[in-house]
Amino acid sequence: MPDQAPYEELVRQFSAFGAVKRELRRIMPADCQSGSAAVLTLLSRHGDMRISRLAELLAVDMSVTSRHVAHVAERGWIERFPDPADKRSRILHLTPAGQAQLDEMFRRTTQLLAERLADWSDDDIGRLAHLMGRLRDSFGDCRAASPATQTTRTSART
Repeated sequence: MPDQAPYEELVRQFSAFGAVKRELRRIMPADCQSGSAAVLTLLSRHGDMRISRLAELLAVDMSVTSRHVAHVAERGWIERFPDPADKRSRILHLTPAGQAQLDEMFRRTTQLLAERLADWSDDDIGRLAHLMGRLRDSFGDCRAASPATQTTRTSART
């Protein structure tokens, strides 16, 4: 069995990282929750999509995704159009107001990180970004790999 000490330290660091996340949430516009920010980010990155695809990318169930979508739609940050391929489905589209909201969140986050990491070297910041990306990639789509999800997907096909 490998030495657990390095992983135990990671657990401690992840727990402490909550303070960073709380501060990032504090600087966000009051009406833009983290789920809303994720919806806007994914639509900006991937383009128009069905809510089922968004739920998949968010790795949350449809009811949670629907709440996030309703929140951003009420604010005019996205539009929902009938899907030409299936009139029962909707295509989600990021509006200019949604892009402006996303740009403002990005500006605030970038400014906070620049302030807090002012004493870090560019190499340190680059190394952190690289390692965080590598960590995220190591986890991949955890929901897709879980036995419960595989059972559900298999059942849905039969």
